[in-house]
Amino acid sequence: MEEISKRKSLLFISCEEAFHICDKKQYGEASFWEMLKLNLRLIWCNMTKSYVKKNNQLTTTIKTSRVECLHKSEREVLVERFNEHLKNEMQS
Repeated sequence: MEEISKRKSLLFISCEEAFHICDKKQYGEASFWEMLKLNLRLIWCNMTKSYVKKNNQLTTTIKTSRVECLHKSEREVLVERFNEHLKNEMQS
């Protein structure tokens, strides 16, 4: 009986483990064995399917976004202005 439970634990994973593998997959860090276990769980678990779907949507959105970040010097100026404004507000 113990051998059967060991086999189960090798093939069947929890939702939390499936979520972790899904995150690893997003960054290309999941192994073939992990992907196999994730795909097996996807066959029957709606919660995992939903998580994977949302994670894939997030990945696609981030890859296709055209977000431009501030340069370091621009950020420093913004922080300086914010601190000045905050200081003036506290004095009044």
